Amino acid sequence: GSSARAIPVPRPPRPPPRKRTGLLAAAAAMARAARSSRASAAPLLLLAVAAVAYLCLTPAFVAAPRAASQAPQAVDLRVAAATSAGLAPLALEAPAGAYDSVVAMLQSWLVGGTVLIIIFAAALVAATANPLTKRRQ
Repeated sequence: GSSARAIPVPRPPRPPPRKRTGLLAAAAAMARAARSSRASAAPLLLLAVAAVAYLCLTPAFVAAPRAASQAPQAVDLRVAAATSAGLAPLALEAPAGAYDSVVAMLQSWLVGGTVLIIIFAAALVAATANPLTKRRQ
């Protein structure tokens, strides 16, 4: 037979890889860092475990000294007078009397709820439509 060889056809050059952005780029960077620092991961993990054990085993509350716990506490009349003067307006009228009617109370709730919804909607729009993260067209 005849020995016909196929002529190799050159392939077109590959396009450069896309630049990773956002969460994918962060994950790739963390994977590179994990591969490059496997030797230092064990001491860091051991240090973290030791810190958690130290924080969990230390007392959370400190007891008062014994001498102070045996002596009766004296009530300062100035503190009692200041507290009474600060709370006096609440004794003049019950909080339910702040509204003239149930309709006024419901209207204030509707206005407050509407303002809160507008604030949350603006925050949601600001979080999702950040012009700095949008790609240029």
